[in-house]
Amino acid sequence: MKKKISKFLSIVLPLILGVFLIIYVYGEYTPQQRNELMQSFKTADYLYVWISVLIGITGFWARAYRWKYTLAHIGYTAPFSIQFSAVCITYVMNMLIPRSGEVSRAVVLNKYAGVPFDKAFGTIISERIIDLILLVAVVIATVAFQFEVVKAYLIDIPFQKLLFYGMIAGILFIGAILFYMYSRAKWLKKLKIRISGLTEGVLSVFKMPNKWPFLLLSFYIWFSYVLMFYVTIYALPETASLSFGSVITAFVIGSIVITFTNGGTGWFPVAIANILVVYSVPKTAGLAFGSIVWVSQTGLIIILGGLSFLLLPLLYKRK
Repeated sequence: MKKKISKFLSIVLPLILGVFLIIYVYGEYTPQQRNELMQSFKTADYLYVWISVLIGITGFWARAYRWKYTLAHIGYTAPFSIQFSAVCITYVMNMLIPRSGEVSRAVVLNKYAGVPFDKAFGTIISERIIDLILLVAVVIATVAFQFEVVKAYLIDIPFQKLLFYGMIAGILFIGAILFYMYSRAKWLKKLKIRISGLTEGVLSVFKMPNKWPFLLLSFYIWFSYVLMFYVTIYALPETASLSFGSVITAFVIGSIVITFTNGGTGWFPVAIANILVVYSVPKTAGLAFGSIVWVSQTGLIIILGGLSFLLLPLLYKRK
C-alpha cells in the first residue's frame, strides 16, 4: 500500500507543482503584463509552429528508424510501425512517470513483435547512453561559447555552498570507486557482471556493421530537437532576432528542465522566460514563447502517443 501511495505521489506531486507554478507566475504579473502575454499568443505566427511540429515528427521517425540497427545487431526485427508507435508511447509515459518510457517501449516491442523484453531493453539503454553523451556535449559547448550569459543566469546561486557540496560529493565518489575496485562482497561481484554486460552493450554500438547510419541518425535526432526550437523563435517578433547562440542556450536549459521534471509541465515556460530575459527579451514574451514551444511539443506527443495506444491493438495481435 505504501509503495502504491509513494508511486502515486511521485506522479501527481510534480504535475501539481508545475500547475501551481504557472498560476503563481501568472498571478505575479500586473494587468498590463497579462494583456501583453495574451497579445503575444494572439499575434503569434503559428505557421512556424506547424513547421516546428513537422520537424518534430521527423525526429520521432529518426529515433524509430535508428532502433532497427541495434535490434538487427542482436538478431531481431520488427515492423517499422510498431517501432514508431513504441517510440511515441515512450514520450507519453515519460511525461507521466519520468524514465518509465524506456520500460514501456520494450514492453510494446515484446507484446507486438515478440522481441524478448531484456533484449529490447538493452538496445534502448544503449541508445539512451549515446543520447546522454550527445546532450552532455551540447551542454559543454554551450557553456564554453556562452559562458558569460550562463554565469549571469546563475548569478544568484550560492557557489560557495555548491563548491563545498561538490568537494564532499567528489570524496564520496572516489571512495565509491575504491570500494568498487577492491571490495570482494558477493553482491558487488554480481553488480560488476551487470555493469560489464551493460558496458559491452553500449560499446557494441560502435562495433555493429551499421554504426555510421546509427550515429548519423543520432546526430539528426538532436539536430531536429534544436531545429524545432529554433524555427519557433520566428513565431514572435520579440524572439525573431535572437542569435543562434542564445537559442542554443535556451534549448539546453529547457532540455535540462524536461529531463528532471514530468515533461517540463509548468517549469519549462518559466525557465525559458528567465534565460531569455538575459538576452533582453521581455519576460512576458519569453513566457509566451516557452509556452508555445511546450504546448506544441506536448500536443504532438499526446496525439501520436494516443494514436499509438489506440491503433496498435487493432492492427497487431499480441505475440
